Amino acid sequence: MSEILTSRQWLEKLVAFDTTSRHSNLELIETVKNYLESYGLRVWLAGNPEGTKANLFATLPDSDGNTQGGIALSGHTDVVPVDGQQWSSDPFVLTEREQRLYGRGSCDMKGFIASALSLVPEWVQQKRAKPIHFALSYDEEVGCAGAPVMIEAIQQKGQQIDGCIVGEPTNMQVIVAHKGINLFKCSVHGKAAHSSLTPKGCNAIEYAAKLICRIREIADHYRQNGPFDEQYDVPFPTMTTNLIQGGIAVNTIPEHCSFQYEFRNLPGIPAEKIQQQVEDYIQNELLPKMRQEYSSADIAIDRQASAPALEAAEEAAITALVRALNDDHTIRKVAYGTEAGLFQKIGIPTIVFGPGSIQQAHKPDEFIEIAQLEACDRFLRKLVHAM
Repeated sequence: MSEILTSRQWLEKLVAFDTTSRHSNLELIETVKNYLESYGLRVWLAGNPEGTKANLFATLPDSDGNTQGGIALSGHTDVVPVDGQQWSSDPFVLTEREQRLYGRGSCDMKGFIASALSLVPEWVQQKRAKPIHFALSYDEEVGCAGAPVMIEAIQQKGQQIDGCIVGEPTNMQVIVAHKGINLFKCSVHGKAAHSSLTPKGCNAIEYAAKLICRIREIADHYRQNGPFDEQYDVPFPTMTTNLIQGGIAVNTIPEHCSFQYEFRNLPGIPAEKIQQQVEDYIQNELLPKMRQEYSSADIAIDRQASAPALEAAEEAAITALVRALNDDHTIRKVAYGTEAGLFQKIGIPTIVFGPGSIQQAHKPDEFIEIAQLEACDRFLRKLVHAM
């Protein structure tokens, strides 16, 4: 068996792995895999096509050896970059100051993973009526790109899970709903020409601008007309254009322009319904005008990432159990997204619940309060005892 570490010691180990999304997470995954296997857990990996990243799924069977059912503890292993941020200490060295533990990922969301891993030695010694699963993903921070690979494998293997806790930072408060995330790249192809010969070209930037304005009009419509859910801090669907690139010179009609936009849909509002408004404008209005100027003009839309919205059922056993153990019966909904909707989509009741504050996520000097980490330890002990 591996060395027994506290949650703080595990967090120190996890933070030391630079798992920024642009890097591999395999060193972290192999460390966790070896640790869990040393305690008899059954572990499998599901990686990306390039073989540079992997999800990890592990099961601690119940006391009779059964692996079906039980609760999954889920977390992503990747973190956001520290580029351009001013840190008071090395972001990949866990540092304590004033009862806080500083480091990239300490809050979002290696704290939850550390707490769960630290309790494995205790859990293997306990009598367990249900199995415990660990579901660690890659590339959550770039649009939940890794978890679908793991979820497909879960389905293919016929793995049954009774409930899932996604341990994003919620200050140890139950989150039962969040919006969906949908990220698209739009590429507008026109025709280059000298700017003195404007009629001979087709200006990709100008037509991209028309589409961007249409996206803003759609966003304004939702802002003014809803649908609304006042339990969210932003109670309506949102839509924004956030990156744009185009043109090669001030005296050249641009042949190409690309931009990225995202929208966040409330549960119950299909993402396809919102996206269809963009597609309709392109096909019915924008492309016909472009092709009057240049017959080969085109607009291509590429879905880059998406994660479905979450709306947990209050009657679900996982919701009731976590609420009861934490004495927390307040309904909370958030605008940020998580992987929880992906688990729910395949029929696994899921909630979001973990240590740390989302206010600290992605910032320089990211931290988790020691009290939050300890509270997570206590909760997970109660959770497994209740099972």
